[in-house]
Amino acid sequence: MQFQQLQYFVAVAETRHFTRAADLVHVAQPSLSQQIKALERELGADLFLRARGNITLTDAGEALLPLARRILADADTARHEVQELVQLRSGRVRLGATPSLCTGLLPDVLRAFHDRYPGIRLMIEEGGSHDLVRELARGALDLALIVLPLPTPSPALTSVELLREDLVVVSSPDAPKPGRGQRAVRISDLEGERLVMFRHGYDLRELTVAACRAEGFEPDFAVEGGEMDAVLGFVRAGLGLAVVPRMVATRAGRGLRVTPLARPGLHRTIALAHRSDVAPPRAARELQRMLLER
Repeated sequence: MQFQQLQYFVAVAETRHFTRAADLVHVAQPSLSQQIKALERELGADLFLRARGNITLTDAGEALLPLARRILADADTARHEVQELVQLRSGRVRLGATPSLCTGLLPDVLRAFHDRYPGIRLMIEEGGSHDLVRELARGALDLALIVLPLPTPSPALTSVELLREDLVVVSSPDAPKPGRGQRAVRISDLEGERLVMFRHGYDLRELTVAACRAEGFEPDFAVEGGEMDAVLGFVRAGLGLAVVPRMVATRAGRGLRVTPLARPGLHRTIALAHRSDVAPPRAARELQRMLLER
């Protein structure tokens, strides 16, 4: 099995067309077809069902595709690692983070990293922890900031706890104070309040909804489905309350009233994760060090 054959196989699997796949990998179509056939002989199984104008994956092809993508991603990572200059003057870091962490934690750390290593290209992907873990596992990210605990722990990942952060309630200064004006709000005080809620897949959504249900009520949503910036904007406009991380509320600036949650409150644990079977590239290891020492 040759690396080039896997490239050709993935190209055909993604385009579902031999000629377009050949154009994608810059090779003549007959050569690509020959290499695919050689790969099938090597594996002892057909990878594609070939019908005029209709190329589909066989069961063997479906099984090979995620493995081939991971091999190619790992090779790409190795290529970038080797190409990095000794003094970290070039390279890239692919970092995943939840949107709230992109707003609250990362700006200062990334600024410090960029000032020290201006030649390193930072590639940021926002997503929920579940999505980021999947991207790490398939080799599309070097590091990810995720919220623990994960719904389904992954033995393929190594994670280090970074911080434990309080959640707070934010509201418009023009709206009535939550919790009947108390200095701290209990989760039970949110019953009957209109909440601005994040989209499905947001860790904060699941945490808030679970806390309300533990107090015996279903939260009432005034607006739902937003990302962090949208949620904060809706709260400023007086559409409802939201439960957000303290760092986000602090950085959000004017136009928000911040009320702490009464003890025991709500918290989230942030961890830095990477694949257990592949060491992060050198530039990613340097960013990892800066995050852990922040």
